[in-house]
This record gives sequence, C-alpha cells and structure tokens, in this order.
Amino acid sequence: MAEIILHHYDTSPFSEKVRVMLGVKGLAWRSVIQPVIMPKPELIPLTGGYRRIPVMQIGADVYCDTQVILAELEARHPTPPVVRGADWAVNLWADRLWFQASVAVVFGALGDAVPKAFIEDREKLSGRAFDVAAMKAAAPVARSQWRAFAAWVEQGLTGGKFLGGSTASLSDVAAYMNVWWLGAAAPGVAEELLAGFAQTQDWRARMAAIGHGRPREMSGAEALNVAMTSSPGPAPPSDPADSGGFSPGDAVAVRADDYGRDPVAGRLVALTADRLVLARECGELDLLHVHFPRVGYVLARSG
Repeated sequence: MAEIILHHYDTSPFSEKVRVMLGVKGLAWRSVIQPVIMPKPELIPLTGGYRRIPVMQIGADVYCDTQVILAELEARHPTPPVVRGADWAVNLWADRLWFQASVAVVFGALGDAVPKAFIEDREKLSGRAFDVAAMKAAAPVARSQWRAFAAWVEQGLTGGKFLGGSTASLSDVAAYMNVWWLGAAAPGVAEELLAGFAQTQDWRARMAAIGHGRPREMSGAEALNVAMTSSPGPAPPSDPADSGGFSPGDAVAVRADDYGRDPVAGRLVALTADRLVLARECGELDLLHVHFPRVGYVLARSG
C-alpha cells in the first residue's frame, strides 16, 4: 500500500485532528510541512486550487478536508475502530460552532500580535475582513460559548475515559482539536476556561499522550514526484439515488461553502452519499483523483 503523506503545518488545529487520528491508529506516515500562508507552490498542483490545510495524499489520490481524510483513514485502517454512533455529527459541530468560538477567543487573546501577512492571507481565504478588533470585542461572549461547549465534553466524560467510552472515538479527536489549539495559542485562557472541569483536563492529557503515530519527514518535491509516478486507485461506486443530476464524466467544479472557496475543476469520477471524486489531468503530474466530502462542499457544472 502506498504511503500516507500529510501536507500540514505544526500549529494548524485541523492538522492536529489528523495527526491524532494517525496516533490512535498507530500508523506510519510521511510529513510534508507546507507554508502557513500563500503561496503554496508544492500543494496547489496537487489540489487544483484548494489551499486549505491539511491535505492527505496517497499516491495519486489527494484528499481535501479533514472530513474525507478521517473517513479514508478509517476505511483503509479499520483497526482500532474510531468512528461510531453519531460521531460525524459531533465532528461537524466541533469543526464549525466550536471552532468559530475558538477563532474569536484565540485571536482576541493574541490581539495586535497577529502578523499583518497572516491577516491579509486569511482575508483572501475567507473573502471578508479579518477584524482582530472585532474579535477582541466579541471575546467575552465567545469565551462563554467556548466554556459551554467544554462543559458538554465534561458531561460526556462521566463514567468513561473518553467520549467514546473506554477508547478514543472520532468525537474525542474532533473535540480535542479545539482544546489543543486554545492550549497551544493562549495557554492562560485555556486554563481559565477549563477551570473546574477535572475530567476534561484528565481527558486532555490522555488525548495528548496518544501521540501522532510514526511520522517521517518528506519534502514537497518528493511528494509531487510520488504523484507523478503513481496512478489513482479505484474510485468508489456512485450513488444511484443521488438527486443532483450529475453523472460520472461530467465537467464539474467543487468549492467549499464556508471559506477558502477557490473552485477545483475536473471530471466527475464518483458521487457517493458522502464523497465527491474529481479527476484532474495535471500536465507533468498526469492524472490525479481529488476527493472532497459532500457535507460542506458545493458541486456545480463547469465548461
């Protein structure tokens, strides 16, 4: 089986989700550090324009968004099982509602220390102003929301070491992302907002102890060469009950529905209940399959 290649950077909260998943699974993987801000010349050729981090690559298959990355890791490496019950719904809550509160709390705490280049990059990514002053003003409300979300974790840990019971589940991985990021970016604020949540603090330590599996460094150029010398794997069968009117072979473009909406164009290879797969002919990289989740992404005809 081809190596797992993760394009990420150390301080990325969404990358931490994947790194912890790799730790839970005990997997070996290759680590490609990408820039925090644009340009990303060794990433964009793989994705066709998608610039968000992380991105996972396995040969000539490229996985965009943690939702599809985690699903692929679970499918390829089902032991130990991580996804169960309503975990995907919890994952979406942690990705959106809790993460929005985390953004306001983190950047409200960092204030004027946020680099100008980072602000300009995130404004291009989101299509709106990255207003640190507004985040500072909103911080009291965001902090109360953040603590309320953490209280749900505290309640969920009653009687178990993890939200998933005796072992970590996707709910644990998803929720931990926000606790990890706040603790790394503003540790004093994290301690304040977790005060009194003894079970959550113990769980936080257990999650950190899981580690990140067995990473080995790889350069971006090496990863591009892997794509160039590989062929995509078999595509999943399309959903015959899909109501969108799309068929394999259609010229399409896919984009995120929240931020980082740069469209990725290609030929539709597969359309399942939870995944979109596009084929892209990429010059020297030949043929790539780029995978996106259905939830949070919009598919449209192109050309």
